[in-house]
Amino acid sequence: MAFVKFLQFALAVVSTMHSAIAYPLTASASKLQSRAPAAVYHCTTPNTVALTFDDGPWQYLYDITNSLASANASGTFFFNGRNWGCIYDEDSVNRVRHAYNNGHQIASHTWSHKNLSQISEGDMHREFSLIDEAISKITGAVPAFMRPPYGESNDKVLEVAAAHGQTVAIWDFDNQDTLGKSPEDSKRIYDDAIRRHPSTILTINHEVKETTAHQVIPYAITELKKAGYRLVTLAECLGRQPYKSIGSPQNRDGSWTCNK
Repeated sequence: MAFVKFLQFALAVVSTMHSAIAYPLTASASKLQSRAPAAVYHCTTPNTVALTFDDGPWQYLYDITNSLASANASGTFFFNGRNWGCIYDEDSVNRVRHAYNNGHQIASHTWSHKNLSQISEGDMHREFSLIDEAISKITGAVPAFMRPPYGESNDKVLEVAAAHGQTVAIWDFDNQDTLGKSPEDSKRIYDDAIRRHPSTILTINHEVKETTAHQVIPYAITELKKAGYRLVTLAECLGRQPYKSIGSPQNRDGSWTCNK
């Protein structure tokens, strides 16, 4: 009888220890499963280059898309809502639709180009929602990718992006057109990358820079094609879908305003 009681006691202790150990492991696993996806820094499809452009829609978009079209190439445009002008202005709407209708990828660069790492979570959601709403109204599509201004990202940015169903896309190549580099400097930076010939390149360029649109990008397209790269959208270079959903564009109404 004493042995039976001892055995029952031992089994109870083992069961208690198992529960104590199993619970934190289960909780930890659950936390890992719910963690937001990491940001994307590189393409994954071999022999591809994603030429991406920040800060538009601006007037040089047409020059860039003409250069891309002449090389049978596609690009990706990360648009703001209220940065260089208002996305709802007639000229801006025409630019957004031109890029979208000509097969280029449209993505989010937030509403007003704030440093997301320095604002509240509520303001961050607003930055995501307003630009997605604008792009959806103008094109009918909801972007599946976003780029945080200045490339500033942290765990909270990743979590908010995941809540909006978007992947954060950074870059592994910068032509440094916003750092005071001359067009010749930017061309040399492209030359250096092409000389190394990595399997893929994910670039950042700025649509609002005249010298980038008129000098650097035409040069880069020519040299990248010579090197045998395919110039594709960000989604294509990652083997993913560019949009969360695709519908019909809306008609302009009183909500098409940047006074928000």
